[in-house]
Amino acid sequence: MDRIGFGGGCHWCTEGVFQALRGVDHVDQGFIRSEAPSDVWAEAVIVSFDPAIISLSTLAEVHLRTHSANGIYSPGGRYRSAIYVFAADQHDDVARVIARFVEETGETARTAVLPFVDFKPSDARYQNYYRTDPDRPFCRRYIDPKLDYIRRHFAEIALPEGPAREL
Repeated sequence: MDRIGFGGGCHWCTEGVFQALRGVDHVDQGFIRSEAPSDVWAEAVIVSFDPAIISLSTLAEVHLRTHSANGIYSPGGRYRSAIYVFAADQHDDVARVIARFVEETGETARTAVLPFVDFKPSDARYQNYYRTDPDRPFCRRYIDPKLDYIRRHFAEIALPEGPAREL
């Protein structure tokens, strides 16, 4: 399994998005730090994935299209839009995806590509937030539209709709 980190606003949403994809083995939800000046703990996930099933480029594309990749709201850096790389070759792959995204959309992507430094998990009560109760109002309002988007635009890698997968 390969690993990559994603930050893009609320980690409950980010976790739910990546848990909905084929080839993703595990999603750890919590807080990630990078190097200064991005060393403030930010909400994020670490995605463990099988590159034979889903590519890093596809994961990065899903990330850019399911959160505000061009937004600047991030009080104290806590919600920064970022992709945290574990290896140098990941940096180049992700940078190409971001450049394609910018060219396609004509928007400025503020998603940073940062080296992964450290991770701490969220409290256990927040882990698997969507899977444990997808009927929460927060899930219906914020996560369901992202999952609908994945099913429409990334159907070939979306897990079947229905009850949450077993934990």
